[in-house]
Amino acid sequence: MNTKKNINKLFFVLLILFGFKSHSQNVSVYKIDNLLKRIHNNSDTLYIVNFWATWCKPCVAELPDFEKVNTEYKNQKIKVLLVSMDFIEDIDKKLKPFLLKNNYTAEVVLLDEGNGNDFINKVSPKWGGAIPATLITKKNNEVSEFFEKKLNYELLVEQITKYK
Repeated sequence: MNTKKNINKLFFVLLILFGFKSHSQNVSVYKIDNLLKRIHNNSDTLYIVNFWATWCKPCVAELPDFEKVNTEYKNQKIKVLLVSMDFIEDIDKKLKPFLLKNNYTAEVVLLDEGNGNDFINKVSPKWGGAIPATLITKKNNEVSEFFEKKLNYELLVEQITKYK
């Protein structure tokens, strides 16, 4: 009888440890050429690519609107891609905990580039380097809008409607 209780307790502890284990957000690390190759393709997918960082207050403030768009349009040819500008060494101690705490489900990649001068103009000639910044693109850059400011849900939906 005592053995059965111990097995039940062990099972319960294992269930808590593994069954309810919190999901860790996967974060891929990209170089700029890989990122551009991914978003500037010939597909019909509209890419909404937001450049942000955990240390940027306006960036963090707009993320719920990007998450809402990601959720509402997930079954359409619309891809929200959150490109973190955090330091690579902060992935596990800052970025992933931030994403987990806020339950973000949009795909997150970290841009591993040390010098902004090497990639800013590749993303958009309109980009001065400030974040938040958002690139909206489709079909090898046939459609391309760039915003170097905080965006909101209404503006995002307006852009989706415009280019869908």
